[in-house]
Amino acid sequence: MTHSTAKQTVVVIGNGMVGQRFCERLVEFDAEKRYRIVTFCEEPRAAYDRVGLTSFFAHRDAEQLMLARQEWYAENGVELHVGDRACEIDRARRLVRSDRGVEIAYDHVVLATGSFPFVPPVPGVDKTGVFVYRTIEDLQNIIKYAGTVKRCAVIGGGLLGLEAAKAAYDLGLETHVIEFAPRLMPRQVDDAGSRILVNKIESLGVRVHLNRATKAIHGNGAVERMEFADGDSIDVEMVIVSTGIRPRDDLARQCGVSVSDRGGIVVNDRLETSDERISAIGECVVHGGMVYGLVAPGYEMAEIVAANLTGGERRFAGADLSTKLKLMGVDVASFGRYEAPACDAMPLTFEDPFAGVYKKLLFSRDGKQLLGGILVGDASDYGKLSIFAKSGGALPCAPHELIVGAGPVGGAGLDVMSDSAQICSCNNVTKSAICAAINEGGVDTLDALKRCTKAGTGCGGCMPLVTDLFKAELKRAGKAVVNYLCEHFAYSRTELFAIVKAKELRTFGAVLAHCGNGTGHGCELCKPAIASILASLWNDVIVDAEHETLQDSNDRFLANIQRGGTYSVVPRVPGGEITPEKLAVIADIARRYGLYTKITGGQRIDMFGAPVQHLPEIWEELVDAGFESGHAYGKAVRTVKSCVGTTWCRYGVQDSVGFAIRVENRYKGIRAPHKIKMAVSGCIRECAEAQNKDVGLIATEQGYNLYVCGNGGSKPRHAELFATDLDEKTALQYIDRFLAYYIMTADKLTRTAVWREKLEGGIEHLRDVVIHDKLGIAAELDAMMQRLVDTYQCEWAAVVRDPAKRERFRQFVNSDETEPCIEIVGQREQTRPADWPSEFVSLEQFRMTDGRSWAEHEQERSTGLRWVAVGSIADFPIDGGATVKYGRSQLAVFNFASRGEWYASQNMCPHKKAFVLSRGIVGDAAGEPKVACPLHKKTFSLENGESLQGEEYRIRTFAVKVEGEQVFLELPPPEVLDEQLATAIGCRLATSCVTAAESVEPVVSAGAMV
Repeated sequence: MTHSTAKQTVVVIGNGMVGQRFCERLVEFDAEKRYRIVTFCEEPRAAYDRVGLTSFFAHRDAEQLMLARQEWYAENGVELHVGDRACEIDRARRLVRSDRGVEIAYDHVVLATGSFPFVPPVPGVDKTGVFVYRTIEDLQNIIKYAGTVKRCAVIGGGLLGLEAAKAAYDLGLETHVIEFAPRLMPRQVDDAGSRILVNKIESLGVRVHLNRATKAIHGNGAVERMEFADGDSIDVEMVIVSTGIRPRDDLARQCGVSVSDRGGIVVNDRLETSDERISAIGECVVHGGMVYGLVAPGYEMAEIVAANLTGGERRFAGADLSTKLKLMGVDVASFGRYEAPACDAMPLTFEDPFAGVYKKLLFSRDGKQLLGGILVGDASDYGKLSIFAKSGGALPCAPHELIVGAGPVGGAGLDVMSDSAQICSCNNVTKSAICAAINEGGVDTLDALKRCTKAGTGCGGCMPLVTDLFKAELKRAGKAVVNYLCEHFAYSRTELFAIVKAKELRTFGAVLAHCGNGTGHGCELCKPAIASILASLWNDVIVDAEHETLQDSNDRFLANIQRGGTYSVVPRVPGGEITPEKLAVIADIARRYGLYTKITGGQRIDMFGAPVQHLPEIWEELVDAGFESGHAYGKAVRTVKSCVGTTWCRYGVQDSVGFAIRVENRYKGIRAPHKIKMAVSGCIRECAEAQNKDVGLIATEQGYNLYVCGNGGSKPRHAELFATDLDEKTALQYIDRFLAYYIMTADKLTRTAVWREKLEGGIEHLRDVVIHDKLGIAAELDAMMQRLVDTYQCEWAAVVRDPAKRERFRQFVNSDETEPCIEIVGQREQTRPADWPSEFVSLEQFRMTDGRSWAEHEQERSTGLRWVAVGSIADFPIDGGATVKYGRSQLAVFNFASRGEWYASQNMCPHKKAFVLSRGIVGDAAGEPKVACPLHKKTFSLENGESLQGEEYRIRTFAVKVEGEQVFLELPPPEVLDEQLATAIGCRLATSCVTAAESVEPVVSAGAMV
């Protein structure tokens, strides 16, 4: 394609995910700025993440789904017409016209019109209460109507149908899934996989109806009942139709561009239509007779057209239809030729009905190549398996090892992948791109690799594979593979453990002074890791003043932080044995404090929803009743699960309950690189499931068999038999040494299963160290563990008996007031001028300024700034933060003492709209002070509020000064700040917490003003 020197106009019709990706790629590729980009967006908002649509039911915040800020379009010269449908293409005059009468002359048109939901012509489908599931507006209508009904049916058991069912279920409705086919997700899974999926979904309380054709929807104006072709019926008051999509090809038909007989705009390999000036991409396209209903092929099409417009010669050769999803909490994936015929393929299947896991892999008949597969319940190996299938190369291991994990496939598996193998599907990053970044671009850290290639910056599911490839390629290039904690320490966790132990360093400051590389004052990566090392060695109470701000929020407040910033309360119940009196205490506390209760898999009771300021008083009652901390919040020994053993069971051969209690009381609270779970089964029937724990004991007639290095989680792994027929004393000695060796040598945040897989010499080496004392350190391991056992303290008992520690749990350091609810319920949509800072002022306010500039407007609003005392120095922990209340606003104040600096910001993290920033870890990166949100580790500059991960989020910061012992913030009057921070998210002020069902206009609670 040739280009003139004059600027050409590209009109992009459709501003969905694929249309937006095209705009981004054309901006990126068009270095000479030869193109003017105009895009029409039919919906009332710019491009958003339609794949993540279901999450809208949790946060009700359209802003969280947006793919780009409004400012992005103006900054990159993209003319965006929101809420205006392109309705006509005049090919003769080369004009695009819109519903609002806009006319744009074009040189090239890119059709990205997507698809529309297919609604079958069922009698009654037009009744009130029938919805489709496609846009944010659809979801808003579903939410509103759901508040008036109790039962919902979803027609369609495919991907979108199950997402819609999850939405209905989350809205508290009795939910039914109606599928015409004999299995769920008929295009992605087989009958066996569907059975597992059905069982998982129905265990939630959702009814699944297979082989059901909807005959009619009945009701007097509104939905009341569904009738099926077999004569059966169900009573429902709401129906969501999700029976597939159809390409939107109406504009192509209008202007005479060729379309398929079955619908869809016909394109060639360059994605050109029958008119070479018009291209088409995404779900509106038919290529090679195929309509691609996934976003990844659309992204690839967008990149190809953008590349070709800027001088490239790329072709679309079809796309892989592999998918990895989480539906109603269940992993589902399919890849490659997962329906290959028997003449070409040999299947290997694994089914665990107890864990709800099904895997079917199809191999070439000689077993040397992986062709495709289906994964249900556990898709943790999807990335690696799908690449093996794409590569077509010989497998690096026996076929069965890909299912049962008998041998690692890391480095060897990478070698058989072709250079074109797609490592990151979100951003279409290939193996060759990653290797080039390392070998030619000089990339030598994972963070730099992510910035350079964008690999791992989407869903993050490819990061294990990216990490393996990164390390393998560094090693192949002869470069040192470093495993440093972060920029502040040129040591791995294992190396630091040895130094801290040898030098008897007891504080983070001492470790930083002795081992740090002089580049800063720590961060959210190194502080928790070193805090864990200090706890594993010296066992001080982790909330002592010198340790508390090193901890993640969970350890700092001795409770797991939950959505919205509340916490869980989990008292220890050793071995699962509990008295009626203690049960009554838990019930009374849960009732009085309004906590949600749940029996856990670890045989204890969790209580959810406790505000931070209530934790000490709740725990004071629990401690007085004889409970101890359950350490559910820590990277520590958690629970020891047990069956009833010889106490009650007719099959039991040992007292599994008694031994489980002794085991749990010995190891309770011991800090480790990751959480540790244990179990004791009273016989070979294995009711405590000891073989999927980090440490498992199974009773025999002669004693106990010891299993180690198993775990559940994202990648379940069976434990391995370590020793047999042990008496209790010997079993405890081996566990002591095993745990101590793990604590000494494992990398940070590494479970025992992963540690064992990477341990040179594997399980035999571990036996040699623990049982045969191969390294001559058995006595040291014994002493280390005994010291931890002997110095145990219940952390919550230490807090409730220490007034100074209790003070740290106050919600506000400058007020005894509390806020009963700190979660945003909703947000109204606003459209702001492109040059207006959306984080501060609403459109209504903008219009009131008669067009004055932001600076003029803010100068006027900020008159009256004054220094406000918010507390004394002692109120704010060293190198940490605390919350202050000002008017109805919450502000976070940080005492970055190691730098001699103070900072202040809004307390709400803009990512999940939770008021938690003051509880985040303070640190620095390349000298810039930052705070890491405790919910999802989003980091923000404390100097200017910018996201340090290059994301759209930002926080507002405030000036701080200290005079004498008093801390002051420079603030406008309270009512002005309240309004500024509230309008930043488009919310009105409210005096009480209101649910979305109670009020049509979304609100925030009192105090939730950011």
